[in-house]
Amino acid sequence: MYTIKFKFEQKGLEPVILENVAPDQSLLEVALDNNIELHHNCGMVCACSTCHIYLEQGSEFVPELSDREEDFIDRARNPKLNSRLGCQCVLVNGTGELTVCVPDQSLIHGD
Repeated sequence: MYTIKFKFEQKGLEPVILENVAPDQSLLEVALDNNIELHHNCGMVCACSTCHIYLEQGSEFVPELSDREEDFIDRARNPKLNSRLGCQCVLVNGTGELTVCVPDQSLIHGD
């Protein structure tokens, strides 16, 4: 089981700590199941960059970045070295702690 801390770039949103999170689900699914807004325009099939996150801690608990995922991250707003797509970060069997930072999604609609 995992402990996942979701932090937010958007002003006014407090961090959320989730405990006893089961493996075999994506960080996007975990967010949505816990009423954490994370856009997902393509329906979780790695065909867009709207579920872009920064994985600050716990990269060892999700699969490595694929070439396809990297291509979509390149299209995301303000990609960083720790950028991932929430739909592609499926928790492996195990236990540990992850820290996820959700970019300010209010900026996406301002393009």
